[in-house]
Amino acid sequence: MRRRTLLIGAGAVVAAGGLGWAGVAGFTSDDRPLALVYRGPAACEGCAEAVATLLRGTTTPLRVEYCGPGEATPLTRASLDKAVLYAQPGGGSLDDGWRKMRRYADDIRGWVADGGRYVGFCLGGYLAGATPGFNLLPGDTDQYIASRKASVRTTQDTVVTVSWRGRDRTVYFQDGPEFKLRPGSGANVLATYDTGTPAAVVVAHGKGRVGVVGPHPEADATWYRSAKLAMPGGGEGDLGRDLVETTLA
Repeated sequence: MRRRTLLIGAGAVVAAGGLGWAGVAGFTSDDRPLALVYRGPAACEGCAEAVATLLRGTTTPLRVEYCGPGEATPLTRASLDKAVLYAQPGGGSLDDGWRKMRRYADDIRGWVADGGRYVGFCLGGYLAGATPGFNLLPGDTDQYIASRKASVRTTQDTVVTVSWRGRDRTVYFQDGPEFKLRPGSGANVLATYDTGTPAAVVVAHGKGRVGVVGPHPEADATWYRSAKLAMPGGGEGDLGRDLVETTLA
């Protein structure tokens, strides 16, 4: 994946545990529910910061803190238990990402099953699958560009058109997954590729919920400029916010 240098502020805050989703509109800046964003060797440069910016702009007032190796907050079950949401940003290949993330798999899977919310973008979507991955989905993931009749065949940074809640939208894309879900899984399919396969879904996992997306709805104007792509209209960040809010619901 292209290395992205984004000029995004990233002020970390101290976590407060035991917070739920009810009545979040009344939270002050000090007691908003905590969202953790992985930042480390499994994420590409700038990807964690882009997800953090997206989370800070959601309707639900969230405090955002980075976690992972080298961060003040480690990625552990104890840290996850203080959060309402964990976000896995984009990164490199699935095999390389899994090698760097497999040590956290049991903690993440157990936390989601007990009621946590997981959101995954591109590689974070692949990692929600099972071969390999955290095994959070009622099914698995596959490579969209290798699918029959895919409109995008390149692994380079580009755009893809998806149908998001019945409306065609063009989104930043770089070799993201499609989601192969078992029939009757009860998944909420937010978006599909032109092939008809899911591009963004929200599914239950135990008592928790998992929201994953193949393209990059968190991409801002700097991503498009870096890749020399025209930025589509339609409301920057609204699709990413829809994914997050639906996962939190």
